[in-house]
Amino acid sequence: MRGVLTISVLAVVAEEETYGYAIGRRLHGAGLGSVKGGTLYPILTRLEQDGLIASRWQPGEAGPGRKYFRVTPAGRASLRHLCADWTTFTERVSALLRTGKASR
Repeated sequence: MRGVLTISVLAVVAEEETYGYAIGRRLHGAGLGSVKGGTLYPILTRLEQDGLIASRWQPGEAGPGRKYFRVTPAGRASLRHLCADWTTFTERVSALLRTGKASR
């Protein structure tokens, strides 16, 4: 699971500007299970430090403010590269599993 979380978080942020809780809900809705804040927010911090996403604070109307995240051009380029690598990886693993050698 950990191996796919970073690319999954980046993909969610690339869909639209969003905030942490909504990212967690989107990941859960995609079948990736419940991602706790202690896991999610360090990923967001690393993506921001790497220049792949940017953030801004927006004051809350009826509650606390939220930190919104959006993908940067570098983040979009990185996501394209990561998706291509992921596709190659999953195709190779699927081919290996289809041979039946993995079940021996």
